[in-house]
Formats: sequence, C-alpha cells, structure tokens
Amino acid sequence: MLSRILRASLWAGLAAGVVAWGLHLAMAVPLILRAETYEAAAQPAAPTAAAGEPAGHGDGHDHDRDRWAPADGVERALYTLAADLVTAVGFALLLLAAVAASGRRVDAREGLVWGLAGFAAFSLAPSVGLPPELPGMAAAELAARQVWWAMTAVATAGGLAVAAFAPAFGWRALGIVLVALPHVWGAPMGHAEGAAVPAELAAEFVAATLAASAIFWLVLGGLAGHFWRRSAPA
Repeated sequence: MLSRILRASLWAGLAAGVVAWGLHLAMAVPLILRAETYEAAAQPAAPTAAAGEPAGHGDGHDHDRDRWAPADGVERALYTLAADLVTAVGFALLLLAAVAASGRRVDAREGLVWGLAGFAAFSLAPSVGLPPELPGMAAAELAARQVWWAMTAVATAGGLAVAAFAPAFGWRALGIVLVALPHVWGAPMGHAEGAAVPAELAAEFVAATLAASAIFWLVLGGLAGHFWRRSAPA
C-alpha cells in the first residue's frame, strides 16, 4: 500500500507541479514583479555614513542587500519550478493517504472531487482570513499567520471529511462547526496603512492566485485518482 501511494503521488505530483509552475509564471509572477517595484519605491533612502565611520556599517548600511533572493529570469523560474514540484508531490501524498484511509475506489473523475476538497482546505478557506500577499503588503507576524493557516487547513479538511463520510446528521453538523471554527477565532491581521501595494493590484493577485490554485488542485486530484486507479492490484 505504501509503495502504491508513493508511486502514484510521485507521478501525479510531478505532472501537477509542472502545471502549477506554468500557472505561476503566467498569472502570479508578473504581479509579484510589479509589487516589488512599489515595495522598492516605498523604501526610505539610506542615510550617508557619518564622517569617520567605515562605509557599509552603522545606519548607512543597506541591510536589504544582505538578503538573498533569486535573480529575475531563468534563476527565479527554476527556483519556482523546484518549489512547485516539491509542494505538489507533498500535497499528492496527503491526498492519496486520505484516499487510502477512506477505503474508497477512486478514479480520475472522483479524484476531481478530492481535488476540490483539497483546494477548499488548503487554499480557499485560509484565504478568507489571510488572502495571498504580495511583497510590500503589511502583514501580521509570520509565526502567527503560519499557525492560523495550519489550524484552518486541518480544521477544514477534518470538517469536510466528517460532513462527507459521517452517517449521522449530528456528526455532519460537527463538520460544519469545524470548518467555521478558525474564522470565528479570527486570523491575525496586519496594519493596512503600512501597505505599499495598491489595493487594486492586491485584489488582482488574490484572484489570480486562487484561480491558479483551483486549476492546480483539479489537475492534481484528477491525476492522483488516475494513477491510483492504474496502480491498483489486478
């Protein structure tokens, strides 16, 4: 069973990762590059070093130059591809582990439904409280956002599973409560007045990111179901 999950996840994840990479290059990266120009324009000019102070030290030091980032062009595209492939294979493992635990016979068509559930749990529900962010956008503390995102993804996935598979209405109601719980708790929020990116660009990025994520999850779910079915014992 484990080898079956690994094989199907690898093939589905690699294929879906390439699709995600193309979507990111076409839909998200151009918006990120535009946002970076606003972020750079909003940075205050570094003051000149005081007399007698070594250049590159003290208040005149440009700390932003110390932060590594991939160069625009081929290097950025290759790092994006690597990240998308790793992420897609990881999500495929989670998806097929859930399929195996359910005991259901899943093919490509039913895999689309599982993919929609993955989109709801890992993209749509977290974006309600924490929309995808561009460089230069004011955001809450990273650790707080990561904790809330993980809590929302787990609660949504668990709630959808309970609502879909539980036979009794009471259990299904509990599933709805699980889905709503992180949003009742509330996501950590940043300060909107600190944002350097126009609201129109931020809204365009949210729409593009969610559209790309929906396509990715449908492709991943369909391929995962296809390879899962093909790898079934004769």
